[in-house]
Amino acid sequence: MSDDQRGSRTTQAHVATHQVAGHQVRVLGSFTLTSGGSSVPLGVDSRRLVAYLAVHPRPQEPGALAADLWPGVPAAAALRLLDEAADAVGVPALFTDADLTGPLALAADVHVDLADALGLVRALPEIPATDSPDIALLSADILPGWTASWIAVERERFRQLRLHALEERSLRLAAAGRYPEAVAMAEGAVQVAPSRESARRALIEAHLAEGDIAAAVAAYDDYQELLRSSVGPASSGLDALFPPSPAWPLLRARHPMPRSAVQLPGLRSVRGAAGGSRRLVAGGSVPGTARS
Repeated sequence: MSDDQRGSRTTQAHVATHQVAGHQVRVLGSFTLTSGGSSVPLGVDSRRLVAYLAVHPRPQEPGALAADLWPGVPAAAALRLLDEAADAVGVPALFTDADLTGPLALAADVHVDLADALGLVRALPEIPATDSPDIALLSADILPGWTASWIAVERERFRQLRLHALEERSLRLAAAGRYPEAVAMAEGAVQVAPSRESARRALIEAHLAEGDIAAAVAAYDDYQELLRSSVGPASSGLDALFPPSPAWPLLRARHPMPRSAVQLPGLRSVRGAAGGSRRLVAGGSVPGTARS
């Protein structure tokens, strides 16, 4: 075993021990506070306080913190509620200032899953396409079901960051020839935001890069059906990925074709009696060949 391997295992063991012995706050998917490996039950106000500080890592002034947590409550009463909520947590060394005499934050050694997820989002562009980082942290929203306005803002911010990271990673994987991983990454983005065009584009481009025309068309049709069912007939920027557009940047790079080649093997163009819009359908014939 090399020194690097020993160092890596030592670091992993240290992290695992810290996670069992220390404090951990989870806000992705659901809320939990654990201390020493055991879940800590909290009342509603205490849970909201700990969650707020986990989502906002910078120290918070008590007055502003109380106003966010108890909007509409008089300032003095809100500060009293904040004091009571902090006292009711009952976990030693969880806060930087449990007496509320100054700005309040979670202690530096408290492990927060959102902080890990944001770190992964920042690091992902620098991770080689040949590596396979664990992206499970990017699969869940911040506190789904919680309706406070301060949560909604941070939830949407994190959602946009992780979607962009997944889409960009999918494109890099496709460019590196790791097509199944690229498809899976884009599918994760589509699952988070089905109506997001850039996520659908990443998925279609991953299928096209792999040469799976049928899957690309199916993904396109799924999106068009979603648009029709939600906003009515609508066009999207994804049309340019298919013939007769001169686009097809990924496939054309691998299989150069003339501009006049508006059909591909396995696809045929269908128009309605009134000359309606084109729709690509699997199972068509190749131009210039007879059908059996």
